[in-house]
Amino acid sequence: MKIAITGKGGVGKTTLAAGLAILFSRQGKRVFAIDADPDANLALSLGFPEPCQIKPLIEMKQLIGERTGTKSGGFNPYFKLNPRVDDIPEKYFAHHKGINLAVMGTVRGGGLGCACPENAFLKALLGHLILERREIVILDMEAGIEHLGRGTARGVDKMIIVVEPGTRSIETAFRIKHLAEDIGVKNIAVVGNKIRHNSDKEFLKAHMSDFDFLGFICYDEKILEADLNNTSPLELNTELMEEVEKIAAKIVAGKP
Repeated sequence: MKIAITGKGGVGKTTLAAGLAILFSRQGKRVFAIDADPDANLALSLGFPEPCQIKPLIEMKQLIGERTGTKSGGFNPYFKLNPRVDDIPEKYFAHHKGINLAVMGTVRGGGLGCACPENAFLKALLGHLILERREIVILDMEAGIEHLGRGTARGVDKMIIVVEPGTRSIETAFRIKHLAEDIGVKNIAVVGNKIRHNSDKEFLKAHMSDFDFLGFICYDEKILEADLNNTSPLELNTELMEEVEKIAAKIVAGKP
């Protein structure tokens, strides 16, 4: 199963991604979690020890140079567009409690649309994980679909847009939906987050009647406190994990 999670910044994408990764791991499934958000705090949410010590893949210059046939620090007009990456998850991902994590990092000077060895390496790795691996892959993306090309998009089983009660969050969701459909992502759903009252649910449903809602996550001060204390919001938070479990059940039930 391949799940891509996106939405406006600050809506809770990483919390949902971490919750799903932990849940599936507890069920005995092998999970690959990919942090493709420039803020890069998925490791913290997953409870990885020393998350700041996890080196982003984009900074592994020697490895990228070896795989793409380029020299670090030099001008490289020619490089391999499809470098070997099948051994990267086992060798270079961080591992903790059954979860395999990679922090992608940001390509300086442009996004994944730039023609550079780093871009080719990351795109090849995502393509391998989404199209060739049989494990669960959870992709925590920034507010968009820049990391998904037309080739990898067809392998995504579910794209989840996280929204919060608010006009800007909803507008971002519609924009992401249109972009995703343009590259072939069809199975799109929504999770409402930071729900305070039933009126918040009704607000989202009324303004997003064309979307399929997987569930709603209640606003919880514990999540804010965890962020302030720089700790995982999922540790000992049974209420949150119960809501994530309901969402996961709907994802599994709706998988082709």
